[in-house]
Amino acid sequence: MAQTAQAESVFKHVNGGTAEIFGREFDPTAVVAEPVPPVVTENGGIYEVKEKIAEIEREIVLGKNVHTTCLAITEPEANDDFTGDKEAYMAGVLARYRKTLMERTKHHLGYPYNLDFDYGALAQLQHFSINNLGDPFIESNYGVHSRQFEVGVLDWFARLWEIEKNEYWGYITNCGTEGNLHGILVGREVFPDGILYASRESHYSVFKAARMYRMECVKVDCLTSGEIDCDDFKAKLLQNKDKPAIINVNIGTTVKGAVDDLDLVIHTLEESGFKQDRFYIHCDGALFGLMMPFVKKAPKVSFKKPIGSVSVSGHKFVGCPMPCGVQITRMEYINVLSRNVEYLASRDATIMGSRNGHAPIFLWYTLNRKGYKGFQKEVQKCLRNAHYLKDRLRDAGISAMLNELSSTVVFERPQDEEFVRSWQLACQGNIAHVVVMPNVTIDKLDDFLNELVEKRSTWYQDGIVQPPCIAADVGSENCCCALHK
Repeated sequence: MAQTAQAESVFKHVNGGTAEIFGREFDPTAVVAEPVPPVVTENGGIYEVKEKIAEIEREIVLGKNVHTTCLAITEPEANDDFTGDKEAYMAGVLARYRKTLMERTKHHLGYPYNLDFDYGALAQLQHFSINNLGDPFIESNYGVHSRQFEVGVLDWFARLWEIEKNEYWGYITNCGTEGNLHGILVGREVFPDGILYASRESHYSVFKAARMYRMECVKVDCLTSGEIDCDDFKAKLLQNKDKPAIINVNIGTTVKGAVDDLDLVIHTLEESGFKQDRFYIHCDGALFGLMMPFVKKAPKVSFKKPIGSVSVSGHKFVGCPMPCGVQITRMEYINVLSRNVEYLASRDATIMGSRNGHAPIFLWYTLNRKGYKGFQKEVQKCLRNAHYLKDRLRDAGISAMLNELSSTVVFERPQDEEFVRSWQLACQGNIAHVVVMPNVTIDKLDDFLNELVEKRSTWYQDGIVQPPCIAADVGSENCCCALHK
């Protein structure tokens, strides 16, 4: 009876149903065990799933429960129209929130968002409900849209990735994940029985797509740099020669900023007996998809190569204040998805229905202001500052790695979770990273470095305790542990 009462206590009746709520004993700092992905090996042509015994569980420290700090919504008092108390209260909340945002922006290093922007000129448009529902290239009956801006942005990216206007189709997505979901969906529609191949360092949205679409997914091993291991890729292709291949190619991995060698991936496919009519390549260029074209000697992402789609995020390097992205694919592929929608008087091949009509305007505004030369200048600044950070870390005896073509600096994970949260660092296992974006200045990096060095002297007791070896994550040449330095 006691157990039943306890179980019932975590549910609350809502609109005739029940909703689970957090109990009083919820611990927001609890460590949750996450199972390690299974290792797939070949055994006489049959796949046998084995768990890595040494890595049965990996501990992840979750953030705090927001229910403890949420801002409640209350009903206005009967005399609020006269007293103005509610308006004053909300103004105070927003003022304090703005102050918090300003403070957190000063200590933002771990996630790839460009916070250096000024869209004051667009404030006049916030009074309108702009919605680009349906196909970007065909107007609907809803007249408050920004398709003319959206198609202008798409044409700009089509030129960047070398595909003619009459050969591409695309749209402004609500985020980078939607771009991946759409690109992989197109691949699945082109090859309904295809197998999705993605490196283990791919963004989690790629594996989310595999689950959503019930696709067979093969995880490919990576090099220490985080780049896809094409030897392992070839071995796994040969195990499935009877099925088409749908491949996610990373133009900058999430944690290490590694760029998969697109040309080598294509060569590996062809060498394994996959002709161009038996594979589909989606390029996830969330961050570096916009940086790579402006890096000298960088491999080119181009539709002149046999790729099917490319996606980038608009709120990352571009610096849009709301999450958005750009997805472009070949016109010949989109017909399998596109449907006429009488309700809209348009066609639709997007994933979402309603789409933010403000985002294309923000993107259009920035692309016009900066242009190719402006982005090239910002890319060079980011790469230069990333090298500065990596060199300073190494000079301080801290293990650090920086991939070529990348502005993501990987280093040993700080021992203090408060420090991690203070600087908003992204961590995975024994490593953390800083993504050097246009808003990250040398002064900001120096502040971070000085605090990190000071904290480390406490964590490691001025050399009495040795820092961990992270050679497995960054390579022995980048590790400063007692064994490798």
